[in-house]
Formats: sequence, C-alpha cells, structure tokens
Amino acid sequence: MNEPAENEGLDPEFLKLAVILLTGAMAVMFDTTIVNVAIDTLSRELSASVSTTQWVISAYVLALAMVVPVSGWAMDRFGAKQTWMGALALFAVGSMLSSLAWNIEALIAFRVLQGIGGGLMLPVLQTLLVNAAGQRNLGRMMSLVSLPGLLGPILGPVLGGLILSQLSWRWIFRVNIPLCVAGLVLAWRGLAPTAPKKSSYLDVIGLALLSPGLAAMIYGLSQAGSHGGFGNSAVLLPVAVGALLLGGFVFHALSTKRPPLLDLRLFAVRSFTASNVLLFLSGLSVYGAMLLLPLYEQQVRGQSALAAGLLLAPQGLGMLLTRGYAGKLTDRMGARPIVLVGFLLTMAGTLAYTHAGVDTNELLLSASLVVRGAGLGAVTIPVMAAAYLGLMPNQVPHASIATRITQQLGGAFGAAVFALILQTQLTAQAAGGLVGRATAFDNAFWWSIGLTALAIIPALFLPGTRAVAAHRAEQAQKLASQVGDVRG
Repeated sequence: MNEPAENEGLDPEFLKLAVILLTGAMAVMFDTTIVNVAIDTLSRELSASVSTTQWVISAYVLALAMVVPVSGWAMDRFGAKQTWMGALALFAVGSMLSSLAWNIEALIAFRVLQGIGGGLMLPVLQTLLVNAAGQRNLGRMMSLVSLPGLLGPILGPVLGGLILSQLSWRWIFRVNIPLCVAGLVLAWRGLAPTAPKKSSYLDVIGLALLSPGLAAMIYGLSQAGSHGGFGNSAVLLPVAVGALLLGGFVFHALSTKRPPLLDLRLFAVRSFTASNVLLFLSGLSVYGAMLLLPLYEQQVRGQSALAAGLLLAPQGLGMLLTRGYAGKLTDRMGARPIVLVGFLLTMAGTLAYTHAGVDTNELLLSASLVVRGAGLGAVTIPVMAAAYLGLMPNQVPHASIATRITQQLGGAFGAAVFALILQTQLTAQAAGGLVGRATAFDNAFWWSIGLTALAIIPALFLPGTRAVAAHRAEQAQKLASQVGDVRG
C-alpha cells in the first residue's frame, strides 16, 4: 500500500519553507544522537573520566533548556528570519570550535554554545511552520516537522559509529558544518525578511525564574541514576531549587500585567494541556525504552555501538512507515483515536523484549521494533498537532516554547527513572550472571509497557472526530465572514 502524499493540502510555499528550515534543523537533531555514542571515545582521547565527559551531553542539554524560553522574545525583538540565521550560525561556530577543542573543559564550553544555538532554533522552526500551515493541516505539517527527529535516532548512532571507527572523534562535530552552511544559504535566499516589533518586551523577572528553574530541575533529574535514586541530596537539592523557581514563575506569569515570558493561560485549552501532559509522560511511557534498547544489545548480546545502532534501525523504519498516515488521519479524525492505536502498537512492539534473552531470535526482535516504531510515529505526530489546535497566531510562539520545555523535562525525568529502574534490577539479578542481566532488562521493559498503558488516560482528553468537525465548522464560518466583509 502506498503512503499518502505528504504534500496533499499543503501549499507549495509552505513546503519550500519546510525544506529551508529542516535543512538547518537536521544538524541539531543529528548532533545529539551522534555525540551520545562517542562518550567512551572522548573519555579516552581527552584523558577524562566518564563522569566528567558526560558533561559534553549535559552541558548541551542544560544550555538548550535555559535558552528555549527566550526564543519568543527574540523573534519579536530581532525578527524570525534574523533569529533563525543567528541561532544556526551560533550552532555552526560551536560545532567548529568543538572539533578544535584541546581538552575536555574546552569541549564542554563549546558545547554550551551549540546548546544556545539549538535551543533558539527549535521553537522558531515550530512557530514559523505552524503559522505558515494554518489550522487546517496541522497533522500533515507535524509529519514534516518530525522528520529530523525521526531520522536522527535512526541514522545518528550509525553515522557516529562509522565516524568513530574510521576517523578522528573531531569529525563527530565537523559533520554538522555542511548542513549548517546549506541551511544558512537557503535561509538567506529563501526566507522572507521579518520586521522586528518596536514594542517587544522581555520579561526579565520571568526569565530569571524560568530558565534557571528548568536548568536546575533537569540537572537534578540527570543525577538520579548515578546517585542511587531520587533520595540523594545531589538530586533533591537542585530539584527542590528548580521546583521553587518554577513555582515562582507560575505565580509571576499569572499575576503580571505585562506580557509574560510564557503565557500559561494556554493551559486553559483542554487539547493543549492534554498534549503537554502526554509529551511529559512520553519520557516515561514511550521513550523510556529508548534508553534500554541500545544497552540491551551491548550489555546482554555483546554488540558494538555501531552494531547496536544498525540493529535498532527497524524502529526508525516503523516510525517512517506511519508518519504520513498519522498526519493525514489526525487532520481527518482528530488526535485521540490515532494516539490510542499508537500506544497499543508501542506496547505490542515492546512485548518481545520482556522475554528476550541472550540468544533470542534477532528477526523477531527486528519485527517487534518495526511495530514499536509504527506506534511511536502514530503517537508523536498527533500529540504535537493537538497542542496547536485552535490557537491564534500570536499564541503559537508560546505554545512552541511550552512544548519544547515539556519535552525537555519529560526526557530528563524519563531517563532518570529508567536508569534507576535498570540499576535496581541489575543489582537484584547480579548473582545470575549474563542470564540474570537479561532478566533485569526483561523486568525493565515490563515497566515501560506499564507506564505506556498509564499514558492512555490523558490521551482520552485529546480532541476526537467531533472536536475536529467543530473546529472545521468554526474555521469555515470565520472564512465566510471574512469574505462577506471584503464584499461589503
């Protein structure tokens, strides 16, 4: 059966804009997954401990999280095109400097520059594409926006493994440069110039509360795995500080008379709230197994990083197979039925790993990954599309910031929880040798299925067929009113 045309109902000008923006975004999406497989190599080459080298990833993630809230103001103050090109150029400079780093401290500092550029880019990308697509084709639009995010986990580990096996680690960062240059050239020639708003206002108090709060929260959660759980002071203290700062931001944003850094009144929209709850829970329910899968291949089956990346490619294939259908059906039926089916497929595709051992048939696991990937594709796109349903253009930048923040927190929380679950299971099964290690992973995958089932509850609050029909009727009424005003 042929996949539905992705550009059905999408304006050619929108597709042109998508190509321009996604070219630059590919560098950001690939970067994270490529660097993840290089930690061991970087640790050896730069004579640093693994715990120190891990900051090559952590510093990037924290910088990215801190700068995301500023993206809406930056688009107002400097214009969307200028913000996009400046952020992409900063990411390119950070990539080049990272490839020239002379020690681990320099590399970590240059990764912060990359994180600042990447953190500005992703909300700008979502805002420009959502406003360009309008409200009629959110599902199809999200199927395009999600493409770099789908290809990154598929090709990133494989590309990283190939680079590390054939070239110097410095090429891990140099590989970004051609995409950045191409993205800058396309943006310079193809993006329409956007005039800065004279009345742009930066919520300094909100920024001082939200950005450090996010960084503290994500840092604290990232420490849970290495400190034996959430009860350690190294985890509790930054999480408590982060929660206090975020609570202060909520109070400030709801009480200030000036435009807040992030408009929390968006959460009064049921579909937006349900989408953000699911984006957070995806760190536990859907993407928790992403941490387990490569570790299972390496620690139980003895595969190399490159081989593990290749063996996990079927999951990406499954995601690509459902991407076009998920977008089209979301526009027609609403997000709820698509997401529910996606969760069922995700659980079914994970089931084989709850009984996997040292010698489990690789074809069975590959087929399961295709099913699991199909479920992931059917969950991600509708959830993101539902977050923007019914929003006004001036609300879209705030929605883009909120969804990125939710994804960052959910990812950090999910990684912390599953690192803790796996470590607990490995300790309990330590006496069983390799078989015991396989049993530990089996039990951790059961946790993934259970938490995925739990995420079905907020999925019931996503818009369904009736909500989509009502929204279309409202849009048609507005269009008819506009036509009538023009004729009048």
